[in-house]
Amino acid sequence: MNLTKDKKLGTWLVQFYYTDWQGKKKKKLKRGFRTKAEASQWAMDFLQQQQSDLDMVFEKFVELYYEDIENRLKETTMRTKKYIIDLKILPYFKDKRINDIKAADIRKWQNKLLHEGYTPTYLKTINNQLAAIFNYAERYYDLKNNPCKKAGTIGKSKADEMLYWTKDEYLQFLEGVKDKEMSYMAFQILYWTGMRIGELLALTFNDIDFEERKISITKTYTRINGEDKVTTPKTPKSNRKVNIPKFLVEDLKDYTSKLYGIMANERIFHCTSSYLTSEMKRGVNKTGVKKIRLHDLRHSHASLLVEMGVTPLEMAERLGHEKIETTLNTYSHLYPNKQAQLADRLDGEFDREEEEEL
Repeated sequence: MNLTKDKKLGTWLVQFYYTDWQGKKKKKLKRGFRTKAEASQWAMDFLQQQQSDLDMVFEKFVELYYEDIENRLKETTMRTKKYIIDLKILPYFKDKRINDIKAADIRKWQNKLLHEGYTPTYLKTINNQLAAIFNYAERYYDLKNNPCKKAGTIGKSKADEMLYWTKDEYLQFLEGVKDKEMSYMAFQILYWTGMRIGELLALTFNDIDFEERKISITKTYTRINGEDKVTTPKTPKSNRKVNIPKFLVEDLKDYTSKLYGIMANERIFHCTSSYLTSEMKRGVNKTGVKKIRLHDLRHSHASLLVEMGVTPLEMAERLGHEKIETTLNTYSHLYPNKQAQLADRLDGEFDREEEEEL
């Protein structure tokens, strides 16, 4: 390793040879360090990364983790992951060496989070991101002792109570937003189809089949750093066709007829989720209906389907869930009454059989 000071600039440079992952010998040169110690530390960290040495500091390992997974995840998923790790995990662990992090360190970090008042579901999400990093180190870098497994988890996978609107509550809310056509139409689609917010905002005129009464869901919309992004849906099963009732077809015909000059592949809702959240708040304030989140309209649709007697398999297909287990785990609390009704119906079948025998 050669460390040299640039006399004109007063900064240090480091240069050295290393062997990359393909076994090829390469030369590395890096300039601009304020001190000799900084240049030397940077070189050591770089070599540890190249050699998969788990004696490297946590922050450097996270850089390797990001580099490996960023091409495997959707941009929005990666952005969320980085946000949580950079804000909630790195500040605590960044200077600790991977091999030196113990279960006790994880527990102290967890206790710190528990005192910060986050919701149980968010605590679970944060903890899962740290666990993912150590699982990655265990699987691909031969970490012998995974401290996350020993420390256990915190939080809950789902909230204790799922908020949703009944049909009557939704119709009451709708009166508060019908003065704005785009808001009215957006909420109508969300409630009566159960589609995700991004799926709604990605809809184009070409996605609507008025004759067959179907909406094709093939993409999702998000806004990242002020730029509109339309990408593939959340999962393969999210690609689906959703049948819609006749009244919704008529509402859509009326709405799209007023979008003068719209192209077939143009989005029919030129707004963001923030706008719809604001509109939802406006409607709630005007009508006095209980407050729920924008995403809870999807849960409201699921609740409606349960009341209609729709099977979990049919619900999973309509909502675009990858597995039916997702549907059952998410909405299992909506089924107890249906199970009681089923038992009553079976009683009726038994009574009818006894009457026929008499």
